[in-house]
Amino acid sequence: MKPINDVARLKAPLAMSAEEFSEVGNKLVDKIAEFLNDLPHKPVTTGEQPAKIRAVLGNNKLPINGVSAETLIDEAAELLFNHSLFNGHPSFWGYITSSATPIGALGDLLAAAVNPNVGAYILSPVATEIERQTIQWLAEFIGFPPDSSGVFVSGGNMANFIGFLAARKAKAGWDIRKEGLNAYNDKSKVEHPNKQLLIYCSKGTHTWIQKAADIFGLGTDAIRWIDMNKEQQMNVEKLDQQIATDLTKGYVPFLVVGTAGSISTGAVDSLSEIAKICKQYNLWFHVDGAYGAPAALLPEYADTFKGLNEADSVAIDPHKWLYSPLEAGCILVQNAQHLIDAFSFHPEYYNFDGKAEDPGINYLDYGLQNSRGFRALKVWLGLRQAGQNGYQKMIRNNIELAKNLFHLVTKEEDLQAVSNNLSITTFRYIPKDLSEDSIAKESYLNTLNKELLNSLQAGGKVFLSNAVVDQKYCLRVCIVNFRTSYDDLKTLIEIVLNEGKRLDAQLQIQSRIKEN
Repeated sequence: MKPINDVARLKAPLAMSAEEFSEVGNKLVDKIAEFLNDLPHKPVTTGEQPAKIRAVLGNNKLPINGVSAETLIDEAAELLFNHSLFNGHPSFWGYITSSATPIGALGDLLAAAVNPNVGAYILSPVATEIERQTIQWLAEFIGFPPDSSGVFVSGGNMANFIGFLAARKAKAGWDIRKEGLNAYNDKSKVEHPNKQLLIYCSKGTHTWIQKAADIFGLGTDAIRWIDMNKEQQMNVEKLDQQIATDLTKGYVPFLVVGTAGSISTGAVDSLSEIAKICKQYNLWFHVDGAYGAPAALLPEYADTFKGLNEADSVAIDPHKWLYSPLEAGCILVQNAQHLIDAFSFHPEYYNFDGKAEDPGINYLDYGLQNSRGFRALKVWLGLRQAGQNGYQKMIRNNIELAKNLFHLVTKEEDLQAVSNNLSITTFRYIPKDLSEDSIAKESYLNTLNKELLNSLQAGGKVFLSNAVVDQKYCLRVCIVNFRTSYDDLKTLIEIVLNEGKRLDAQLQIQSRIKEN
């Protein structure tokens, strides 16, 4: 068989010469630089519906012949620059996706170019060590024990799933990986009486907990939803009461989930009190800090996050408040062995043990993935570029802006400020001519504010999301954006007032038409 020489290799359909790659790549970087420079002057979103996007792409079949790399990159850039929602825009405050760091984008390019598989040390030597170091830095960032461990994953759901499964293995009371969940229904085994594993979390917990209970075999009935107090925190007294009651009925509590920055309002549970209860009953304490945990870096929030360092595991999302490009989630654990116990298998076709005197970390033993991309690089670069002081400045600024917004809202008679925690502020539009305090009024206000949110999201000038707080449908602004300024918030107030007034008049007319 004739060997393939370098010339033939370069003729492969997906190959690019160094010169071609440099030319196309530099052109793309220039386009991205221009895009980032112009971003504040663009609409946040075009609000285009799927049919229009499909029309732009064209209803073409799979290509038979190829197209040049330069043509394709130009086309892809134009599509993304003209038909996207820009979560890096200064006026994007919707779901908790941050403005991504430019250095993170360059990091992703570099990571993809080398393409290490960070599943085993032998496949990714320096990438593995960068991930290990980055995990150490994240633990230090939030005040978690310095000798803790963890693994990078795609985002908050996956990070919380890993914590959930580690807890299930550690606290089940039997070899759940071998015997499965059916073991506790086998009455022939004295050590496994008919008992149900139970999870405890507040009613404000993100829906990942329902997915976890469903996917991992417990069922959503295994979740005990604990009421919240007036500060939107888990009611720890009711938590204690519920655990005690369940124990008397023969159930097996194994996991309590505390929230450090709730999805709706940014509230932080009383983590130290939850930690005490978990120690009392020997339960796994997991903290969902996907959004809020980075604020633990600020000295002035030490009391707010007291007890975070006592958790068995913490989920944190660098692509939220560390401004990393998607995807970048991370689970931190006090003891790496809990992850190994929950996930590791050693088939004969793995040759990843390394040298006994200096073994490398094989991250496939720490979670659900075997083949893993190099997510840690963009986070590592961001942490090094900004440093601790830089992140303190940006996170503190986001929190101050959210407080500023709350204050701006209180000064407007047609707006009602509802809540402010961390960098999340919720409020609603209330026309001043609605004077009666009735159920009908509240129903109308919920309808009005829902219509207002939909209109704002489609309008492209600003992008918010919603929260329901004490049965009030609210506009929700979450600022995890290093590009947002105070002037952007003043503009938001003007837009909300003008659009709220227009929609209120429209709905009032529709109501009168229906009555007649």
